[in-house]
Amino acid sequence: MTRGALLASEATTFIDETTGALMRQVTAYPSIHHHPFYYLPAYDDAMRRLILVSHRTGRPELFAELRDTGQLLQLTDHAGISEWSVHPSHDGRYVYFTAATGAWRVDTETLREEELVNFGAVAMREPGMVGAAMGTTSVSHDDHYWAVPVKVGAVTRFVIIDTRTGQHNVILERDTIGHPEFHPSDNTLLRYAGAYYERMWVIGRDGSGNRLVYKRDAAQKEWVVHETWRPGTRELVVTRWPHGLIGVDVDTGAVRQVATFNAWHPAMNRQGTLMCADTAFPDRGLLLFDPRDGIGAPQVLCQSKSSNEGAHWNTDHCPYDDDDYKQGKWKVYAPQHTHPHPSFSPDGATIVFTSDRTGHAQVYEARSDLTGSRTFASRRDPALP
Repeated sequence: MTRGALLASEATTFIDETTGALMRQVTAYPSIHHHPFYYLPAYDDAMRRLILVSHRTGRPELFAELRDTGQLLQLTDHAGISEWSVHPSHDGRYVYFTAATGAWRVDTETLREEELVNFGAVAMREPGMVGAAMGTTSVSHDDHYWAVPVKVGAVTRFVIIDTRTGQHNVILERDTIGHPEFHPSDNTLLRYAGAYYERMWVIGRDGSGNRLVYKRDAAQKEWVVHETWRPGTRELVVTRWPHGLIGVDVDTGAVRQVATFNAWHPAMNRQGTLMCADTAFPDRGLLLFDPRDGIGAPQVLCQSKSSNEGAHWNTDHCPYDDDDYKQGKWKVYAPQHTHPHPSFSPDGATIVFTSDRTGHAQVYEARSDLTGSRTFASRRDPALP
């Protein structure tokens, strides 16, 4: 298979037996598939394409499901793609990704690939399979800027690329930089993840104002992880695993309760009015909830039936604080394609997620009256808080 290959639709539909939600399996080939990371878009704003990664060629390549026909279009034939770096542009023109030591994009119409920056002899990413090792990147809402962490020796450089000119600037060097995310309506503001013990940082696009916005309770081994912006605000919603979610105002430092269930990867719709989270230990399915009311009562959307690999999540505190981890007695094993990572479509009516329920990780969508609706009473799971 080569770039430009156009495959017949693999989509099938079914009903979730626990909620009656309409489900769609997008991919079916027996290999690894997944969509971009949960807080990043998987679709262009017009929803003409659903962007995904497929290993069906023997290595990760970018594909698009063409929404008008359901066909799968192979966008790349490119060795060394960092599969979690993928970010489609909002206008649908490009898909951005890193490969080897370069920052690339592919034109979704012509399939022309363009290297915007080559970083030279660098490691590019940290070793491992979680956090900064995933190599996630972020494109601003206006598609003008692209934020790329680059591992160089003992430090990581935070690089901002101007997508119109190719010019790039290093705005920060520090020990670790993971999971950058532009503010959903302000291309001058980003958040990123530092080390687990000082996780939540914000910084200006020009490198100004770099600061920690939440100091965790180290004595309680508090684990804050998986943060995302709430649109229309300057608040970050973050998991306090496994005790729920909190919101942190990055200007005032004010902290509020958002939810009290084991929200794992909490995604936000573009209106900031609805969230969806997968769950683990126990897996209660994909849950919808309101992030604004201080309660966040969850309602079941569907069951992901994914294997959710990552035994270190079976804890009530941060496992990286434990002596066994610090002494190297265990290592994190958490292949990311086994995690659902639910993510909203631009119109908020569809949740895309990944599941290996069939034995291979495939991309799915869930669509029902639960999305965008608060009349959830008939879907209520009495086992949930």
